[in-house]
Amino acid sequence: MADIEKLKKLAKLIRYYILSSTTEASSGHPTSSLSATDLMTVLLFDGIFRFDADNPAHPNNDRLIFSKGHASPLLYALWAAAGKITERELMTLRKFGSPLEGHPTVAFPYVEASTGSLGQGLSIGLGMALNAKYIDKLPYRTYVLLGDSEMSEGSQWEAIQIAAYYKLDNLVGIIDVNRLGQRGETMYGHNLNEYERRISAFGWEPILIDGHSFPELLTSYEKALSVKKPVMIIAKTIKGKGVSFLEDKDGWHGKAPKKEELERALQELGVVDKTITGEITRPDDTKPVRINPVAAGEIHYLPDKPVATRKAYGKALVRIFPSFPDMVVLDAEVCNSTFSEIFKEAHPERFFEMYIAEQNMVGMALGLSRREKIPFISTFGAFFTRAFDQIRMSRYSDANIKFCGSHAGVSIGEDGPSQMGLEDIAMFRAVMNSVVLYPGDAVSTEKLVEEAAKHHGMVYIRTTRMDTPIIYDAQEKFHIGGCKVLRKNDKDLVAIVCAGITLFEALKAYEELKRDGIYARIIDLYSIKPLDSKTLQEAAYSTNAIITVEDHFAEGGIGEAVMSCLHTVATPVYSLAVRKMPKSGKPEELLDYEGISKDAIIQKIKELI
Repeated sequence: MADIEKLKKLAKLIRYYILSSTTEASSGHPTSSLSATDLMTVLLFDGIFRFDADNPAHPNNDRLIFSKGHASPLLYALWAAAGKITERELMTLRKFGSPLEGHPTVAFPYVEASTGSLGQGLSIGLGMALNAKYIDKLPYRTYVLLGDSEMSEGSQWEAIQIAAYYKLDNLVGIIDVNRLGQRGETMYGHNLNEYERRISAFGWEPILIDGHSFPELLTSYEKALSVKKPVMIIAKTIKGKGVSFLEDKDGWHGKAPKKEELERALQELGVVDKTITGEITRPDDTKPVRINPVAAGEIHYLPDKPVATRKAYGKALVRIFPSFPDMVVLDAEVCNSTFSEIFKEAHPERFFEMYIAEQNMVGMALGLSRREKIPFISTFGAFFTRAFDQIRMSRYSDANIKFCGSHAGVSIGEDGPSQMGLEDIAMFRAVMNSVVLYPGDAVSTEKLVEEAAKHHGMVYIRTTRMDTPIIYDAQEKFHIGGCKVLRKNDKDLVAIVCAGITLFEALKAYEELKRDGIYARIIDLYSIKPLDSKTLQEAAYSTNAIITVEDHFAEGGIGEAVMSCLHTVATPVYSLAVRKMPKSGKPEELLDYEGISKDAIIQKIKELI
């Protein structure tokens, strides 16, 4: 039977920690934390939430994600009440070098994923719940604390749809409906029925409660354990709850009480018992069954039969899966174009259709990654751009996600600019410590997909729609940070640096130029980030010019990457890239139109010499 009096004492202690730590920091979001204090106190300390506090990495721990990451003072205060951090450590909130950052990051061991950019936590939780139900087959549950303001984000509804589709009855969302956002009242204020109507229409079980009633909270969490569908607890709360001059007052979002205001607030709280500790029920010591890796299969391609690199990507997933049994493949309803359908046919239990909801797909991949899976996710390169916020936030969670963007560049042809990935290299290059790979043929694709799986971190693999010739032997070695010099001569006047589709334009140009006695070095820059700076610098020192050729906009692409590498070298670098408004047409027409074809390369070199 619940000890409500102890829970109330814990809630008061947690409010004390929230107010004291934010005042010490002179910043933070105390009112957003106070509104959800009772919600989280009951969840963690009444036996519902099962977690080994001495082992945050235990595979069967329940998971708690603060999607409303600005309530981080509450998160830290909860773990202080659990005896896992001291009051002194709490006072380092928001200070340089402290793991208690302004919004939760994985520097704090009890944070599941870095949050704070609103609308993402539910997707992350969905990935963890999916992992529990369908992959690890563990009984842990995932809880996500949501803000009412962030329910306007489309990514929330992407997640709500897919959770119902996969019948994730181990996922519980908790909306803290405190009525006030950053600049005033939220869309629906305290009208819980508006949330109920929408959420129930998506196939979830809504539970409406008073978020400060301990009996109602206890009942709602108990009910959530038995419902056979995703559950959304919709809780009416008061922003700033517990302090009269903060309660339901506009203008206090992201504002900490001053020291004299803190004194008033603590007087209202009354006597705080600092001797009590919240106890969290430990989970069963259940662990997932692990599959031992075995060697991957061999690569087989006929040297005289061109193959699209997007198809080689799908084949590679199947080939390497025995070596990486923690792989999971997600696709955004284009698996017959990205060719991840090849993996789906071979391993349907490890393939999950995300439909056309790229933001949620990336968020789910992060959730899977945080549960030690290796997600490979794919769509057209152009469509990853709409999920860039999720992509860049994943980096702050030390994500291990592999992205594959197909249909890169104008060479996709008649479909036109809406389908052309032309900003994708720049986007993924901008992510800290990311890897960007752009293979030219099927063999290099297979090798680089395997290298991506070996690498811990975020990797983008760019694939091409068109079939391309096989130019590499199956025994050729590829590594992240490398490149291949395909043509080299002591008489080289220029070096052509390219990747993907333009590699073959450069090779054709080489043959024509050679007939005229003009020699050019050809470098396949399959690893765009990190670059093989040694090979590029050697080419710059031994030729008169570098020409980069890419099926991508000039901004942020291969040209700028090479220029950054060679900024201390006097050899000029010329960039051939997509600079005109793209349009529909045959691939060869568009390569000519944009000045990145064989003829454009020849013309540029003859201009230079």
